[in-house]
Amino acid sequence: MSKKIFLIKSVIHVIALGLLISQYYLAIGDQLGGDPVKAIIHFTGIGAFNLLLITLTVTPIAQRFKLGYLMQVRRLLGLYAFTYASCHLLSFIAFDLQFEWQLIIKEILERPYITIGMLAFLWLVPMAVTSIGVIKRKMKSRWQKLHYGNYIIVTLVAIHFYWSVKSELIEPGLYIVITFVLLWLRKDRIHKIFTK
Repeated sequence: MSKKIFLIKSVIHVIALGLLISQYYLAIGDQLGGDPVKAIIHFTGIGAFNLLLITLTVTPIAQRFKLGYLMQVRRLLGLYAFTYASCHLLSFIAFDLQFEWQLIIKEILERPYITIGMLAFLWLVPMAVTSIGVIKRKMKSRWQKLHYGNYIIVTLVAIHFYWSVKSELIEPGLYIVITFVLLWLRKDRIHKIFTK
């Protein structure tokens, strides 16, 4: 591993893991304001979304500025996106719904934004599992086809975020624009995928 990649990955670990740990530390210490449950759910959710968008940003930046080595950090960013998404879901189930499974199922079935969010998470699971080197090598060309699912996942997450907000739609609207731009940059590839 080159020194550049090692340094970049180290920074990603420090920032992504550090922020996650500090946020839960503040939550346990009751230092996240009047609604710490809402704060931690929002933080982990928006963190997962940000990491997904950063993952999609790596390729156009690497191609535009001829920084091919950046492609080696996409897997780490994707795994942290999955980590944040897992914490988002677990925080919602544990703190908001108190592990009441009937209520959990009811929420998933009756609230469209939760349904969409759950679909995105379920699709993210095989993406994370197949990021393991051994599995990736065994899948060969099927791996790339599976990971094109990133485009659908990020779209579902954008919808989930927009539908979950009852006011102040500027932030989710901005995220939808960013998502659209990143997908538009891949319009030729996406067209080929869905017209095969």
